[in-house]
Amino acid sequence: MDAIRELLKRPVVIGAAGLVLGLLIGWFVIGWGIWPVQWVDATPGQLRADLKEDYLRMAIDSYTARPDALLAKSRYEALGEDADALLQRIMAEPGTQNPVLITAFSEAVSASMLPSAEVTLPAGAAEEAEEGELTTTETTKPTLGSRITKILVPLMCVVLVGVIIAAVVFLFIRSRRGGIGASPIADTTTQPAIHEEEWTTAPKNAETPMVQFMASYKLGDDLFDDSFSIDSPAGEFLGECGVGISEPIGVGEPKKVTAFEAWLFDKNDIQTVTKVLMSAHAFSDDATRQRLATKGEPILAEPGVETILETQTLRLVARVVDMGYGDGAMPAESFFDRFILELAVWSKI
Repeated sequence: MDAIRELLKRPVVIGAAGLVLGLLIGWFVIGWGIWPVQWVDATPGQLRADLKEDYLRMAIDSYTARPDALLAKSRYEALGEDADALLQRIMAEPGTQNPVLITAFSEAVSASMLPSAEVTLPAGAAEEAEEGELTTTETTKPTLGSRITKILVPLMCVVLVGVIIAAVVFLFIRSRRGGIGASPIADTTTQPAIHEEEWTTAPKNAETPMVQFMASYKLGDDLFDDSFSIDSPAGEFLGECGVGISEPIGVGEPKKVTAFEAWLFDKNDIQTVTKVLMSAHAFSDDATRQRLATKGEPILAEPGVETILETQTLRLVARVVDMGYGDGAMPAESFFDRFILELAVWSKI
């Protein structure tokens, strides 16, 4: 689950998943179900072999009923390069058709006739043709529903593609929120200065962190979930880190957060390290502490508290810069009104 969670935090993976999902929707749902491909103005030469033969037999019957040599020849030539082979097959296996009429059709399409030329059918051919039933095809006009469908379906496709693109862009911006590299501390007038202190848990021979990030939560930010990309000074991607809501307490809005999760992902490691920063009420409640311990090591959140998250090649120190509890009907010190966490990362190699 940790591996899947980390993959979903990567914009490239989210973009690829959106692309695959869009292709599947466009291919199967739209291409095969809603808006399948339709042939328009197809010629008899594009029919299956058995349907081509049926078409030629109907052309012979039509010629018998109305001996128009030019029309017969145009229908014959519409079959393309397979016309000769099909006519030879019909002459060899006439079936229920009169061989004499087939021969007359063959002579008509083989000769170069003028539009005024008259064709003489064998005796009794016209009477025999009159015994059959001639059918004509009707060209149906598009209905109002079909016209509306042709307008709505492309519009729905455009809207769907737009929603997918907007979702990918939103997730990409959200995953990159806070910036990369330098510490993204924006409002120094309302946030306490933190860089004047020394890191008590810094690795030996490492005076300053490789990268630093600031995650700031305020009551009402129900979607709080900051994540940051960890890059080397040369620009190489090393991993990701972040902090998000672990568990709320009570019901209603806004969420009353009683614990946060700080996590560290190392591209050279197989697992994600997580620590759970808990309120005093949650930490003192055995049931809550044991339940949240399944997500990561429980840590009592207090101003100035530092906790270490360590992977194979990265070491992260999470420091509670500032915090405060909310007031209300909930137990004392059970949910956060504000919470500011600084994440500092060192490379171990």
